[in-house]
Amino acid sequence: MITRPARRRRPEDRPDEILDAALAVFSAKGFAAARVEDIAREAGLSKGAVYLYFPSKEAMLNGLVEQSAGQLAKAAEQLVALGAPRDAEAAFRSLLRMLFTAMSDPDINAAPRLVFAEAGRFPEIAAHYRSQVLDVARRALRSLLAAGVESGAFRDVDADAFMRITAGPGIAHMALTSIFHFPPDRLSDPAEMADALADILLNGLKPRVPAS
Repeated sequence: MITRPARRRRPEDRPDEILDAALAVFSAKGFAAARVEDIAREAGLSKGAVYLYFPSKEAMLNGLVEQSAGQLAKAAEQLVALGAPRDAEAAFRSLLRMLFTAMSDPDINAAPRLVFAEAGRFPEIAAHYRSQVLDVARRALRSLLAAGVESGAFRDVDADAFMRITAGPGIAHMALTSIFHFPPDRLSDPAEMADALADILLNGLKPRVPAS
């Protein structure tokens, strides 16, 4: 019988393995109750090995944020930078599709849900989420609004109100579907939901006046 050597983990893979383990433990026990020992056991590592990569469980949650919502915010900023100067409305619609598709993915929305649940008790986690996600999203949406106003596609509105009305539905959709298990009746596809929302945001609720 041939005995195969055990597969050796590459050191560069360990941070991702630790973050995967941290997400599993945080999701099962909650951030406050989770212990580094639990995460090390889940990752198949010693506690000391975990500390070589992450000094605390707060650092692990921050890493999860950067890996998921942080990357989404950077992708949104890039989308706006490339698309808004050419067609602000098309960039807005693409941004909403990206947001709804990502926030419907459990691998992406898990870290934001943990932050929302724990931010009140751990202000340093809230601050990190703001710097890595919210500040980036705010810059992107302000750039999108400015490009739309300059081209005549949008009217000039308050930038912070625009941010809230754009990002808020994505957060609400995530909460309704993944926390309260309240899926939409018809628009189950995230891209279709994003298109429907874009239509309401761009055109409002008032009936359209038929062209004479």
